[in-house]
Amino acid sequence: MLKLHESEYKLISIVWDNEPITSKELTIISEEKLGWKRTTTYTVLKKLITKNFLKNESTVVTSLIKRKDVQKYECEEIINNRFNGSLTGFITSFVNGKKLSKEEVAHLQNLINEHKEES
Repeated sequence: MLKLHESEYKLISIVWDNEPITSKELTIISEEKLGWKRTTTYTVLKKLITKNFLKNESTVVTSLIKRKDVQKYECEEIINNRFNGSLTGFITSFVNGKKLSKEEVAHLQNLINEHKEES
């Protein structure tokens, strides 16, 4: 399971954006971007290490999972839990009342074509 709490996602995002990163650099960036104290950063870091999402070897922190895998998991959770597994329902709700640019429409159409089942 790739479920992350909001604080965990914030910290691992900093790691993804900066890895490899020393734990000291991580505390500095966390304080600047999140307003966290060093102890908070280390607490959340320890949780992510325990979950096998991050590793800290010789004070160098790196990820063990990819951002895209976590994002895919979270999207599937939202679609399954809030839209009864309906991707169409999710997309309809998401774009409701929004205007899409020609580039966005073209990109979405390409995605649909790439993932369309062959009949």
